[in-house]
Amino acid sequence: MASNQRILLDQVLEQKRQELAPTATQAYYFEIFTAEQILKDYDLSYDEIEAGNTGGSGDGGIDAFYSFVNGELIQEDSDFSAAKKNITIELYIIQCKTSTGFSETAIDKLISTTEDLFDLSKPTSDLKTAYNESLLVAIERFRDIYQSLASKFPQLHMNYFYATKGDEVHPNVQRKITRLESTVKNHFSSAEFKFKFLNASELLQSAWRTPTTSYELNLSENPISSTGAVAFVCLVSLKDFFKFITDAQGHLIRYIFEANVRDYQGKTEVNEQIQASLNSVPCEDFWWLNNGITILSSKATQSGKALTIENPEIVNGLQTSTEIANYFKICNTEKENRNLLVRVIVPNQSESRDRIIKATNSQTTIPPASLRATDKIHRNIEEYLKPLGLYYDRRKNFYKNEGKPINRIISIPQIAQAVMAVLLKQPDMARARPSSLIKRDEEYFKLFNPTYPIEIYRTCTELMKKTDLFLNTHSLSSTDKNNPESVTPSLHTCFHGLGGVNFRSFSALTILERRI
Repeated sequence: MASNQRILLDQVLEQKRQELAPTATQAYYFEIFTAEQILKDYDLSYDEIEAGNTGGSGDGGIDAFYSFVNGELIQEDSDFSAAKKNITIELYIIQCKTSTGFSETAIDKLISTTEDLFDLSKPTSDLKTAYNESLLVAIERFRDIYQSLASKFPQLHMNYFYATKGDEVHPNVQRKITRLESTVKNHFSSAEFKFKFLNASELLQSAWRTPTTSYELNLSENPISSTGAVAFVCLVSLKDFFKFITDAQGHLIRYIFEANVRDYQGKTEVNEQIQASLNSVPCEDFWWLNNGITILSSKATQSGKALTIENPEIVNGLQTSTEIANYFKICNTEKENRNLLVRVIVPNQSESRDRIIKATNSQTTIPPASLRATDKIHRNIEEYLKPLGLYYDRRKNFYKNEGKPINRIISIPQIAQAVMAVLLKQPDMARARPSSLIKRDEEYFKLFNPTYPIEIYRTCTELMKKTDLFLNTHSLSSTDKNNPESVTPSLHTCFHGLGGVNFRSFSALTILERRI
């Protein structure tokens, strides 16, 4: 007899699948749902979650694989050369089954796959007959980053998750974990190993857990507030600011940092200067030596020497925040009594928010590419696409948090890929370097040019979405998806309804002209 928790989980899964991904199979959506719950605190977008999905034929029992360096997701063109010390690499290896129990066979597959994939002496090219391309690409990225950082002695954390709709774990299954850990330790002797069974009850509880949106910031003194607009200038003790930006385990709460600047590692010398200020004998208060922090909020209210801040978004001061967190983790801070300058602003419109982000970062080392989302053209694209049922996620996860369907949300890197592939006819470039397309000014202005008809972005987006839908619903293997002979029929289908253009001689402008 099915447990109440399993019945409720099935209802939640089906309701969310219908709302967010109606074209996805139940098994595939269960994989996406599970990964989302496990990685909830990383605030990943749906395209980042889906990019880590490795399920299907040749998955070796790994349905999803994610790797992070200091909390930043490793992607196609990630660069961690600025990371110098205190480096943490975290792997999340996830197996999902819609079955109602946990099996020994599933653990045996993980053991065998771990033995193969984490043996650095085995080239991934030798494993192509056993494992699918998605999994091998993910492993290759991890290997490259791990080996490039090896001289800096990174801490490696390997986290395995096995999720089903079951309840209890049989002792025979539980005993297999010891062998899996031994296999991991054979390859990475100093790695921290964790394994967790996720049952129906735990998945349900995680789905009900929503990130905190209201935070209290204790102040050293009453703040200075402005007349009219809601804004505060405050002095906050370093201890209280550390509590504000970290969770109960002392980990940085990443989703309160503005998405476009939070992953910027910064120059080492800047970090070292902040470290020196924190570690020095405090003859000066810290806020005398530091530019401070800027926090945007949807609402902020004062009650004595405290602010209640709704939906805080730290838009300036990432490096300072990171170094403060590191300082409290590794140093004796019992007698720490210094302060930090904090500005809390409630902008009254989107344009104001964008101007504040640009202005507060204009005197820092953050490159302009990190602030692309504040450009006017992206606001225009967002406003144009919204009435058409397409949600341009220039503010990362804004529409995900609003519950919009997965296949109707498009990120800046995704739309850049679509324009590069369709309008500029460089699909190879688009596929190889998705997140770096907007970093170089020359390429960026080819993709986001104010002189283009804004309808171009709709045309390119719809073509990409149609292609994705076809590939996902026709169960093509990762090998077939990269085979022109297999993909050609799908392109004929995708172009149907976009002007009847022959895809071999298409032009995005021609499609647009026929539509108009």
